[in-house]
Amino acid sequence: MSQKSVQNGHSKNPMDLTTTYPAIKFPKEEDSLSEMSNISEAPSEGFNGLCCPDAGNPTYKRNRRFQLTQMIILPFIPILALIVQTTMSLQYLLEYRNDIQDVETQVAIATDLGKFVTQMQLERSEVAFFVFTNKSFQPLRSNISEQFAMTNQTLEKMIMWPPIRLPQNKQLLDKKEDFIYHLCNFREKISSEESTVQEVLAWYTSVNAAMLDHLTTRIKETDNSGVWRYLLAFKNILRSIENMGIALTYGISYYGRGQLSTSNYISYVRHESLGSDLLNASLNYALSVKELHAKLINNFTDYPKMKRRTEEILRNQKRNASIEDAIAYTDSLTSYIDELRKLQYKLRKEIKRYVDADLKEASHKEGIGIAILIIVLIISPIIIVLVRNAVATIQMYAVNLSEKAKELNKEKKKSDALLFQMLPTSVAQQLKQAHQVPAEYYESVTVYFCDIVGFTEIAALSTPLEVISFLNSIYKLFDARIECYDVYKVECSGDSYMVASGLPVKNGNMHVTEIATMALDLLAGSSVLKVPHKPNQTLQIRSGCHTGPVVAGIVGSKMPRYCLYGDTVNTASRMESTGKAQRVHISLEMKMALDEAGGFKMEHRGLVFVKGKGQMDTYWLKCKDGGLPKRNPPDTYYSKRQPCYLKRIIADYHSE
Repeated sequence: MSQKSVQNGHSKNPMDLTTTYPAIKFPKEEDSLSEMSNISEAPSEGFNGLCCPDAGNPTYKRNRRFQLTQMIILPFIPILALIVQTTMSLQYLLEYRNDIQDVETQVAIATDLGKFVTQMQLERSEVAFFVFTNKSFQPLRSNISEQFAMTNQTLEKMIMWPPIRLPQNKQLLDKKEDFIYHLCNFREKISSEESTVQEVLAWYTSVNAAMLDHLTTRIKETDNSGVWRYLLAFKNILRSIENMGIALTYGISYYGRGQLSTSNYISYVRHESLGSDLLNASLNYALSVKELHAKLINNFTDYPKMKRRTEEILRNQKRNASIEDAIAYTDSLTSYIDELRKLQYKLRKEIKRYVDADLKEASHKEGIGIAILIIVLIISPIIIVLVRNAVATIQMYAVNLSEKAKELNKEKKKSDALLFQMLPTSVAQQLKQAHQVPAEYYESVTVYFCDIVGFTEIAALSTPLEVISFLNSIYKLFDARIECYDVYKVECSGDSYMVASGLPVKNGNMHVTEIATMALDLLAGSSVLKVPHKPNQTLQIRSGCHTGPVVAGIVGSKMPRYCLYGDTVNTASRMESTGKAQRVHISLEMKMALDEAGGFKMEHRGLVFVKGKGQMDTYWLKCKDGGLPKRNPPDTYYSKRQPCYLKRIIADYHSE
């Protein structure tokens, strides 16, 4: 017996006892009252994993393992998070150290490029001086052969060779050996007086420009920490010296030939300005170099003379050619460039110290990260073992306590099972909570009665056990069918079966359609059942329904029952008693309610004399629009489905 809730035209029980009390095996299908007493004998049966409310019961080994797993996982989550965080930090430190090592490699390559560019600048100055003086004077600072040897030595020590293009034929030289071959050929042309000043400048300038471009690319790839500022200062000093060296060649031309042509003058102004601007930019990037440069200007005695000669060249006034002035100009500017190269060398040392400090710091942080990770990995299993031991101790006490509570729980389940079979679920819940359940008035409910046609004859021709077995089959069919509707089975007495809808939980106006559909369903289901002593004759039932108000409440204290009172109950009973076999007899009130709901076909029966009511206008309920839902055939579904205790009684009876 259960109260149903309607969903999509059919109903499901919102307070299904098998869901609310899953540990209780209620008598359904092959279950029996005799099996109810054994519901607690095998408590591990009937549980369905984590969905069971007792899934955490420590009395079961499976649940103890589950609880232990939970308690181990809970502390393991922050431990795992700490391990992941430490691992990610260590990975970041490793990447940081690799970046610093990459910076160190880039700085080494940039240093090699800078050294080579410096030697090419010195070689260009010597060669330009040699060409401008018509190859009649030996170079002031060193002879060309010595400079060539120094350049070759620097070239051989280079770690990486960047591809460059020669200015003459735009040939790409991606190997160091190819460049050495073309460099030697160009030097032979200088010695054989086949090269002009423009060719010398173009060749050396293009090579240095390609090297400086690769140096700039290396600096762009080095974006770690603040070392890029020093690398930019290093690159700008190289470019400044490069432009000053080019301007030097035009200055030598001015003093050696008396005046610069317009194109040479423009080139001198451009390179002189670029050299000054790049030097100032370098000093702004590296403040320590700026201080050293200020000391350089104060200590360099030829600096004022160099500035005056620079201003004289910028005026480009015609004068007499003077090799001595060219030598003096070359000497002063070359000395200044040498001092700038010293600044460049100091800056290179500072870059190396900066990178070494970063690399040392990265290695230190990496060591700390590895140590922290090792400590976490050592402590983690210790914590898990301690938690496991604590949980095992708690579970041992819980098992002992659960054993004591199990016996009390068994008795409580038995009483609850009996209470839920006697009373509606909502009412039984209130009684369990020690609440008073007063009688309640229901303004509109529908009551259904049915009985078995010819039951007296069937009982007379059958043994008592056969009658019980026969009624059990019928009522199991009826009980299974009404499970699909929002109805409540009030009682069954002998062959009389009483059902109501709209109580104890009100369902609006749906009670009339629920009872009507249920009545047709029971009529269809009973039509295929066979009479025990007449196998060729099917069972026939007589049904009656009425809609109206009732009062419902709990009656009795020793064996309380949920009873309905009111004229509606009497009228529904009279509809059943005045009905016919295999027909559903309904009152005018129910007919009007069905007309309002729609979906049913009815036939007017006419006036019928009803005891205690007089003449009443009644109707036959014919069918439902769309038909009834398909059900399993009851003759196969309910065959051999007798209660276990009844099977044993029948077997003992026949054995005697």
